[in-house]
Amino acid sequence: MTTKLQRLCRELGQSPWLDNLKRGYITGGELERKVADGIRGITSNPTIFQKAIEGGSDYDDQFRSLVKRHASLEDAYWDMVVDDITNALAILRPVHDESGGEDGFVSIEIDPGLARDTEGTIAAARSFHERIHEPNLFVKIPATAEGVPAIRQMISEGRNINITLIFSLERYGEVIEAYQSGLEAFDGDLSTVHSVASFFVSRVDTLVDRRLEAIATDEARALRGKVAVAQAKLAYRLFRERFSGERWEKLAARGARLQRPLWASTSTKNPDYPDTLYVDNLIGPDTVNTLPEQTIEAFEDHGTLARTVDKGVDEAERVFQGVAALGIDMPEAGLVLEEEGAAAFVKSYSELLGSLEAKAAELQA
Repeated sequence: MTTKLQRLCRELGQSPWLDNLKRGYITGGELERKVADGIRGITSNPTIFQKAIEGGSDYDDQFRSLVKRHASLEDAYWDMVVDDITNALAILRPVHDESGGEDGFVSIEIDPGLARDTEGTIAAARSFHERIHEPNLFVKIPATAEGVPAIRQMISEGRNINITLIFSLERYGEVIEAYQSGLEAFDGDLSTVHSVASFFVSRVDTLVDRRLEAIATDEARALRGKVAVAQAKLAYRLFRERFSGERWEKLAARGARLQRPLWASTSTKNPDYPDTLYVDNLIGPDTVNTLPEQTIEAFEDHGTLARTVDKGVDEAERVFQGVAALGIDMPEAGLVLEEEGAAAFVKSYSELLGSLEAKAAELQA
């Protein structure tokens, strides 16, 4: 039986990735089943690993061994993460090979405390690529002001990068520039360099809806739940504009690949909105949508298979004009969301290390 995820890729050119990774999926065969059902990549982040490591006993044996070897808590954490990533890479490698390198990627995120440290980010990303020397590895770098030059540097070295925490069109433009200028600086085979630009969606509505509710006019209420999709559609238009023309054609002639937009944070946070809102409205070629399990289930059950990402762009512009007329500054909102997202990952990482410290004490006792 053909799944909607499979049709999403074959018929509409969008790659569905799983927004979760835990050891039980690898050891129990669940990840292989999800790949067979149409999943073509995996993303992870500190929050996902926090839930995975704290949520069961799958990591206890390895952690106990690491504690006995007197590994630091951070080294133990990264050893466990790297093992999961490496095993997931092996499961996704056939997808990577049969897609000609377009899919089959697994993403690992650097220490979230480096989000404002350009040189630290460069060193960490380089270290992961050297430690896990696989062609379908993505290292995640956040699209902070400090992260953007690190992105360019990594691309100029021919390393695969998943740019994360993009919340505004302005920052997205900077990310595209970092990718293209990085490719221009790379003197190797451009066809071996891959990147996705992860544009976070639902969190935009979460923040902007609060501001619209505070304005409390009919015009403001009419825009609730529309801004995130509108911004993503405008981002897709920007993607098509910037990956065309003379500059891009020169890079493409050297084998350069598109930096596909990746729709992240696609689970619906507001229960008043359809649970497939951020999937149904953002389907189109040369895109990725990274989905948590509950959103996958909802999409398989009642999601709509249709090309939508480049439909209603004029309406998307009107939505943006409407929020601007109400005094909502979208670039400023993007910076707020960027800061909140980076802080949330730092918090998860800190809480996880605290949990590991307690567990280590328990094991030593």
